[in-house]
Amino acid sequence: MAKLVVEALDASSLMPKDKHGSASAYVEVDFEGQRHRTQTKANDLCPSWNEKLVFNVSDPRRLPNETIEVAVYNDVQSTVHHHNHKSFLGRVRISGVSVCMESEAGIQRYPLEKRGIFSNISGDIALRLYTVYDSSFADTRTPSGDSVAEPPLQEIQNKNFKDDSMINNGKEKNKKGKEVRTFHSIGTAPVSGPIPMPIPTPAPIFPGFEFNSKENPVVLERRSDFSRMMQAPGMAMHGQIPAMYMQGPVQQEFGLIETRPPIAARLRYKTGHKISTTFDLVEPMYYLYVKVLKARNLPVMDVTGSLDPYVEVKLGNYKAVTRHFEKNQNPVWNHIFAFSFDHLQSNLVEVTLKDKDFVKDDFVGRLVFDILEVPLRVPPDSPLAPQWYRLEDKKGEKVNGEVMLAVWKGTQADECFPEAWLSDAHSIHQESLANTRSKVYFSPKLFYLRIHVIEAQDLVPFTRGRAPAMRVKVQLSNQVRLTKPFALPTVNPAWNEELMFVVPEPVDELIVFTVEDVGTKDEIIGRLILPASFAIPRLDNRLVNDRWFNLERPIFGTEDGDVATEKKKEPKFSSKIRLRLSLDVGYHVLDEATHYSSNLQPSAKHLRKPSIGILELGILSAKNLLPMKIKNGRSTDAYCVAKYGNKWVRTRTLLDNLAPRWNEQYTWEVYDPCTVITIGVFDNCHINGDKESKDQRIGKVRIRLSTLETERVYTHYYPLLVLQPSGLKKTGELQLALRFTCTAWVNMVSLYAKPLLPKMHYVQPIPIHYIDSLRHRAMQIVAARLARAEPPLRPETVEYMLDVDHHMWSLRRSKANFNRIMSVLAGLVAIGKWFEDICYWKNPVTTCLVYVLFLILVCYPDLILPTMFLYLFIIGICNYRFRPRHPPHMDPRVSHADRAHPDELDEEFDTFPSSRPADLVRIRYDRMRSVLGRMQAVAGDLATQGERFHAILNWRDPRATAIFIFLSLILASFLYVTPFQVVMLLAVLYLLRPPRFRSKMPSVPINFFKRLPAKSDVLL
Repeated sequence: MAKLVVEALDASSLMPKDKHGSASAYVEVDFEGQRHRTQTKANDLCPSWNEKLVFNVSDPRRLPNETIEVAVYNDVQSTVHHHNHKSFLGRVRISGVSVCMESEAGIQRYPLEKRGIFSNISGDIALRLYTVYDSSFADTRTPSGDSVAEPPLQEIQNKNFKDDSMINNGKEKNKKGKEVRTFHSIGTAPVSGPIPMPIPTPAPIFPGFEFNSKENPVVLERRSDFSRMMQAPGMAMHGQIPAMYMQGPVQQEFGLIETRPPIAARLRYKTGHKISTTFDLVEPMYYLYVKVLKARNLPVMDVTGSLDPYVEVKLGNYKAVTRHFEKNQNPVWNHIFAFSFDHLQSNLVEVTLKDKDFVKDDFVGRLVFDILEVPLRVPPDSPLAPQWYRLEDKKGEKVNGEVMLAVWKGTQADECFPEAWLSDAHSIHQESLANTRSKVYFSPKLFYLRIHVIEAQDLVPFTRGRAPAMRVKVQLSNQVRLTKPFALPTVNPAWNEELMFVVPEPVDELIVFTVEDVGTKDEIIGRLILPASFAIPRLDNRLVNDRWFNLERPIFGTEDGDVATEKKKEPKFSSKIRLRLSLDVGYHVLDEATHYSSNLQPSAKHLRKPSIGILELGILSAKNLLPMKIKNGRSTDAYCVAKYGNKWVRTRTLLDNLAPRWNEQYTWEVYDPCTVITIGVFDNCHINGDKESKDQRIGKVRIRLSTLETERVYTHYYPLLVLQPSGLKKTGELQLALRFTCTAWVNMVSLYAKPLLPKMHYVQPIPIHYIDSLRHRAMQIVAARLARAEPPLRPETVEYMLDVDHHMWSLRRSKANFNRIMSVLAGLVAIGKWFEDICYWKNPVTTCLVYVLFLILVCYPDLILPTMFLYLFIIGICNYRFRPRHPPHMDPRVSHADRAHPDELDEEFDTFPSSRPADLVRIRYDRMRSVLGRMQAVAGDLATQGERFHAILNWRDPRATAIFIFLSLILASFLYVTPFQVVMLLAVLYLLRPPRFRSKMPSVPINFFKRLPAKSDVLL
C-alpha cells in the first residue's frame, strides 16, 4: 500500500504571537481528508520538530493532481489554560508533482504564505516529502482525520526491498534486516489518557553537509526541550530507553551545546585536505559583488540640458541604489553592493542608469550580466580591475554613455565586504548604513597621573584674625580630588598627599589646582593651571624632581561672584605651592575587573611582554533570539561585539532576523594565557537614524584562555543569559568557533611563575580607595573615545562589556560568593570527616593501613615530602580523565541567578542613590542589618579565637599563663631527651586510639584553650 510521508523538520523566524514575544508552534498537514499534526514546541520562534507524518494514498496515479496543505499554528492552550484555540502562523501548499521516492527526496525550505490580505506572516519551514510502498503500514486514523489513541506507526526503510514483488514473495530473510523507527502523530481531537509523545530524531545542524557515518558518534548532551519526552508504549512495555538519551548526562536549559559546523578547520582535520584560507573557523558565505565607480559622456535627458544620474542595481527582488548627482554628466559614485547567494532569485543582474526626476525617473541605459559568467575571486588574489561598459537601451542596442564597474563572485573574506552595501540591509537609508557595518576599534592608551601635593608657603587668607584650615582641590577634566584640610593654624601648610588620575593619550588636558580655606565656605586662596604634559614619565618607583609654582591671587570681578584672576602688572610677592607630577607608564590602567581582565600589559610599550600565541574567534550564528522590537513590528536587529586586549570588533547588523548568521572571523595576539575574552550580543536601535535610543543588551559570553587546549577548535552554542528584575531570562544561543594557537611554549610556561600585573603594581601599590574610582574613570574615557568613531560603539555597549556596575551591592552576589567559599572549604571538611572516621575506626581496614603508613613515615621521615608530592601527582593523573571537555560559560547556578528572589533582583537593579519608596528602602535596610549582624557575629568569633592565642603568654589570666609555661618547660625537657620518632609514634597512637579508649567529652587542650580570656567582655 502506498504511503505519503511528510517530515516536518524545523522552522525559523516565526511571527511572535504572545505577550512574551514568542510562539508555541505546531505543524498540521492535510491530505485527502486526513489531518495529522506534530507536537507543540512551547515558546520557540525557531522550533525543531523532526517528526514524520504518514498518510494513506488511495490512488498513487492521482497523487500528481493532489495538493498537500501544510499549516503552522500557535497553540494558545499552552499559554492560556482557560481557552483552547489556535492562531495562524503561515501555510504552504505543495503540489503532488514534487513528491518523489525516499532515496531521491531532499530537504526543502518553503517560505510561509499568507492566508489573507491582512495576515502578518514571516519565516519559513523545512520539509521533506516522499512516498513509500509497504503493506505493513496500518491505517489507524479515523475517516474524519481526527486522532485517537492508537499503537505507534512503523516506517520500514525501502532500501531493504528491491521492489514490490519481493514483499509478495514473503522472503523471511528480508524481514530480519528491517530497520524500524517508532514515531507518533498527535491529532487535533482531545484524547483521554496519557498521549504517547514522539522521540525526536536530531536533524543535521547544517543541511547538505554530512560527516562520515563510520566514525564514532559524538557524545552530545541532551537539550532541555527534549527532557519532557515520554517513552513510547512499545518501549515502556519492555522497559527500553532510546540509546540517544543514554549518551550523556541530562543537559540543563542554560548548558553548553557542542556543535560540528562545516568549517574548514574541522574539515581539514577530518579529511586531511589542506584548505589555504585564513577564514577557516567560519562557513564560507558567497556573495555577488557589484562595484559601481563612475560614468562618462552621459546623454542629456532634461529639457534644460541637464542630467541627475544615479545607478540602480537589481537582482531578483533585491534593489540597491547609489546617490544621485545634480547636473553632472560624468559622476563618480565608488559604491560597492553585495548580494547573498542564499537569497538569489534570478540568474541575471541588471545595472540601470537613470535620471532623477520629480514625477518619474527617466531611463538612460542599462547593462545585464549573467551570474553564471561572472568570475570568482578568492583572496589573496588582487582586486578585479573595473572596466568601461557601453550602455544599452531596453532593446539591447548601444546608446551614448559609458559606466565603469566590476562584477565578481566572492566570500566574506573579500576586502570589499566590510564596506559593501549588503542585500540584507537594502531596506534602510544610506545615511544609516554605517551603523550596520562591521568595524574594528582600539581603546585609547591610558596612563596614571600621580600628583604629590607636598606643601605651600606664604598663603594669604582673606579673613584676618582666624586660624585657617587649608586644603587643595585638584581638577583634571571631570575628575576631582581633595587633600585633607591641614589642621594646624599656619599659612605654610604641609599636606604631603598623593592624588591619582587617569589621562588618555595624547596628554594635553589642563590641571587646575585650587587652594581653599575650608573654614570660610571654601574661600579660594590661590589658583594654578598647568598642562598635564608637565608630568615627567616614570618607569619605576624612583621619585621625580619636585617644583615650586606661583599661585595666582583670585579676585571677585562681577556682581555674581565670578572668580577672576588678578593680572600681574609687575613682579610682586605671591604665594607658592610645591608639587611633584609624574606620569606612571609602568602601570596597567585597569578598565576591567582584574579577575576577568583581557589585558594586563603596562602602558609603556617597551615594558610589555612578547607575544606567546594567537587567538582566533569565529562568530558563526545565533538562534532562538527573542524579538526586541515587537512594538515597532520588527523582530531583532542583532550584532555582536567582542573585546580582548585593547582591540574591539563589531560584526555587521543583520536586520529583522531571529536566527542571524554572521560567519565573521577575527584574530588577536595573546600576551598572557590567564586572560578572558568577552563576546556580547546587542540589538541595534539606530538603523533608522534614531540617536536618542539605546542599543538593548541580549547577552554575553566570557571565555578564559587558560581553560582552552592549544590547537584545538572549540565549536559550541553558548546560552545568552540576561538578569532582569523579573528574573533570569534566556534570550538565545550564540554559536562560536574558538582556537588558541601557541607560538612560544617556553615563554607561555614561564609566565605561570611571573606576577599577573606589571611590577609597579607590587612595588608601589595603588591605594585601595582609588581603585574603583580610577577604573570607573578609565571606563568612561574608553566609552567616550569609542563613541566618537564611525560607526560609534555606544556607551551602553561599552559599559555592559566592561561590567561597570560589578562593585555595587547585591544580596544575590553575596550569597553566590558565600556558596563559593563553602564549596572551597568543602574539600577540607571532607578531609576532616575522613580523618575523624579513621580515628573512630569506622573502617578498621582503612585505619590499619593508615597506621602502617604513619609508622613508615615515622621511621623514615625523609619520605614524608616525597610521599606527599607523589600523592598529589597520582591525584592529578587520576583526575585527567574527568577534566572539563568544554570551555566554561556563564553559570546561573554558581551566580545564584536561577533561584534569586524578585525583591533581591529589584534591589540589585535599583539606582544609586535609591529611587524606591521609603517603606521599601527601610525593609531592605532592616534585611541588610540582619545579614550584616550574622557576618558580625562570625567576625567576632574569629577575633575571639585569635585573642585567646594572644592570651596564652600575655599574663592576662596569670594562672593559665603559669600553667602553660610550666607545662612548656616539662615538655621541653622531655622532648630534649626523647627521639623525634618516639614522640611522633606516641602522637599517632594517641590520635588513632580505638573508640573504647575515647570519651565524648572534649579533650584537655580544648578545655584549656576555651577557658582563656578574650576582649569580648570589654566591648560596649
